[in-house]
Amino acid sequence: MKKLLEKQKRRLKRKLRIRKRIRGTSDKPRITVYKSNRYTYIQAIDDTKGITIASASNIEKELREVKNRVEDVGKLGETIAKRLKDKKIETAVFDRNGYVYHGKVKAIADGARKAGLKF
Repeated sequence: MKKLLEKQKRRLKRKLRIRKRIRGTSDKPRITVYKSNRYTYIQAIDDTKGITIASASNIEKELREVKNRVEDVGKLGETIAKRLKDKKIETAVFDRNGYVYHGKVKAIADGARKAGLKF
């Protein structure tokens, strides 16, 4: 249990260190990723107004077929990119939320790039 708490503290420290430098605007929102064991959540956030512009997760009805695996979560990145393109947003800032840029997080970023979103 102590090891798990230390791991969470390290992730929180990384998250806060990253968040100091990254800010999202309405023209260039911050795309953040949260991973649980069962689902993955992505949000595009405007930090100046404090609102979520768009979101995607595999808990949604139309995205339930997307499993929580590296091979599949790239589709979530493509979905968030399409939703931002519909709102005429071409660029964004990627916030890995303290996670290592590897595996699912990298797959989401690559999926968004593949759909035409620029980081």
